[in-house]
Amino acid sequence: MRITFCSPSARPGPWLEGLRAALPGATVEAWEPGASVADHAVVWTPPQQLFDEQPQLKGIFNLGAGVDALLRLRLPAGAVVVRIDDGGMAVQMAEYVSYWVIRWFREFDAFGAEIARSRWTFRKPLQHADFPVGVMGLGVLGARVARTIAQFDFPVLGWSRTPKDLPGVRNFAGAQQFDEFLAATRILVCLLPLTSETRDIIDARTLGRLQPGGYVINVARGSHVVDQDLIALLDSGHLAGAALDVFRTEPLPAEHPFWNHPKITITPHMSARTLREESIAQIAGKIRALERGEPVAGVVDPNRGY
Repeated sequence: MRITFCSPSARPGPWLEGLRAALPGATVEAWEPGASVADHAVVWTPPQQLFDEQPQLKGIFNLGAGVDALLRLRLPAGAVVVRIDDGGMAVQMAEYVSYWVIRWFREFDAFGAEIARSRWTFRKPLQHADFPVGVMGLGVLGARVARTIAQFDFPVLGWSRTPKDLPGVRNFAGAQQFDEFLAATRILVCLLPLTSETRDIIDARTLGRLQPGGYVINVARGSHVVDQDLIALLDSGHLAGAALDVFRTEPLPAEHPFWNHPKITITPHMSARTLREESIAQIAGKIRALERGEPVAGVVDPNRGY
């Protein structure tokens, strides 16, 4: 069995060593133009040339949960595309979202501004019931985030394309329940896959249906948000703030208004990074299962986009 590895943003050495240790007997090499024919490819943002030269691939393993960039390429017709189910990302995502929810709810920014002016003041405690958190996207990452937020006694709502049943979460599904979900939400968290249906989903219409004084946390894809619509709703006062980890163009251009907007906090796409050891173990197990003809979790449906 031969495996090719291609990730322009990662040092290949540790990945090659880990995959070789996890799959003894397999030949694991870094891809380069003209590379030998492989059975499986482990990739992140690979070039089209890889697939043009490797039409015989049986499995394509994406080093992340989001496959939108991969599905824009022409992939071998017979290959199964498999995404990482977790790879250590779920707990990181839950930490990140919990931090911003709690930071806003507990008014730490307001306290920080007062402390910077040497002011010792108190604020009336807010009520959790007044800050329902709505999570868009209830896959592996979204479900973990929803369950974690619920442990802090916030009302938690979830919205997904198809019905889900998460204990402790008020579940909504489909376009017919989207507006009801938004109307019940004050803190909106986006964990949706990027598809033709979800692109630009966080627009003026969506944001305008959130409860007044809302807060937006986007950890999915930058193209979910219509940038100018978000800024307009923040400037109008309908939204109180936003924490953004992903953007339409990355790195975020220096001239982008998000950098200096007083109600927006940005982070450099770091809410959840793929952990190498966990990902290698998961990918190796799935490759062995595919070779045995067994089903694997995380197979991508190109028609759905995830």
